[in-house]
Amino acid sequence: MQEIKKAIIPVAGLGTRFLPLTKVLSKPLLPLVDRPMIDYIVQEAKESGIERVVLVLAEDKKNILDYFKKNLKLENLLAKRNQKEILKSLKTLDKELEGISFSAVLQKTPRGDGDAILKAQKLIGKDACGVLFGDDIIESKIPALEQLSNIFKTCQKPIICLKKVPKNMLSSYGVFKVEKIANRLYKVKDIIEKPKSEEEAPSDLVIVGRYIITPLVFDYLKKTRANDKGEIILAEAFRSMLKDGKMIYGYEVEGKWLECGSKENWLKSNLYLCLNHPEFGPMLREFLKKIK
Repeated sequence: MQEIKKAIIPVAGLGTRFLPLTKVLSKPLLPLVDRPMIDYIVQEAKESGIERVVLVLAEDKKNILDYFKKNLKLENLLAKRNQKEILKSLKTLDKELEGISFSAVLQKTPRGDGDAILKAQKLIGKDACGVLFGDDIIESKIPALEQLSNIFKTCQKPIICLKKVPKNMLSSYGVFKVEKIANRLYKVKDIIEKPKSEEEAPSDLVIVGRYIITPLVFDYLKKTRANDKGEIILAEAFRSMLKDGKMIYGYEVEGKWLECGSKENWLKSNLYLCLNHPEFGPMLREFLKKIK
């Protein structure tokens, strides 16, 4: 029985919703409180038992990998200046990353999430792996990817992370037609991408950016035709698998879903995390009372 020890994190997107900021700063490096979004994703991966992370990068966004590298020149300078507290924050990051290795592959042209995942296949090999997208942060006692991995231990099939949303918001998401198997666990029947009406939506369960995929998913991605934009879409590969009678599970993860895919959602998620931060939260709540 395979365990999930590898994960793909696609971070090669253009970040068009965050322009002009993303002309100079990669979207995964945008801050949530005092850490970049990508840090939350990698920490979730590590806490879920991942030992190797494959970052799928664009050519002009290799600085994302720099965040996770030691900067000895900077550390030596801080030590000479006796800036112990600042140096301590860097040492804390290094410690948090112990036990996890990083590799990187390039997606030279943005051709969809499916193409990005395919770029990482050689480094993943024949293993099942996790996939984590940076637009979604999930605050939970048990990391979201670990929740999926626990289900995978028994089913050994692809698993898609699901969450329920209000019916009036379903038109913004990929929505699932499902058959309930157990508490929070579903057999996926179909995926309806951005239904035009509530009546067209088969349920209130939508895709969140966490997956467990098997080598079979790579095989289907290779056969998936590009859409009108020239993109290979992971959801289309899943739909082809379903049409061929392949089993795919959906799991409604426990935890608070913080979306970061648009400026509005990123600001809301940032505000939520700031106000609930153990160090900064109390101070910010007092500040907000004064400026009302």
